[in-house]
Parts: sequence; C-alpha cells; structure tokens
Amino acid sequence: MPVSVGPYGQTQPNCFDRVKMGFMMGFAVGMAAGAMFGTFSCLRIGMRGRELMGGVGKTMLQSGGTFGTFMAIGMGIRC
Repeated sequence: MPVSVGPYGQTQPNCFDRVKMGFMMGFAVGMAAGAMFGTFSCLRIGMRGRELMGGVGKTMLQSGGTFGTFMAIGMGIRC
C-alpha cells in the first residue's frame, strides 16, 4: 500500500510507530488508574510513608505495563 503524503509533505506513521504510540498512551492511562486504585488500596490496608510510596509506585508500574501492552496489541491488530 503506498504511503499517502499530506498537504505539507508529512507522511503517515508506520506500523511500529503506531504500536509504540499505543503502548505509550496505554501506559499513561494505566499509570493514572494505578495511582488512584493503588493509593486507595494501600491506604485501606494501613500503609504509611515510604511503604505507601513503594506500594503505590509498584501498582502504577504494573497497571501501566499491563494496559500499555494491551493497547499496543490493539494498535498492532489495526495496522
């Protein structure tokens, strides 16, 4: 399939760039969700201080990675 060129000479992103962008968008959304749910769950079980920050950070990275992976797979399917 030929790549179409826009009116100002830009080309459309290739498939790898789309998958990468899908991962980054999913990672950002997952980090935000992980911050909310992680903070709530860690406070609920009584974590405070450094332990709270570690627990919330771990939850943010896990949910960001998971959601980012699924978004990347979805963008890969659309290519």
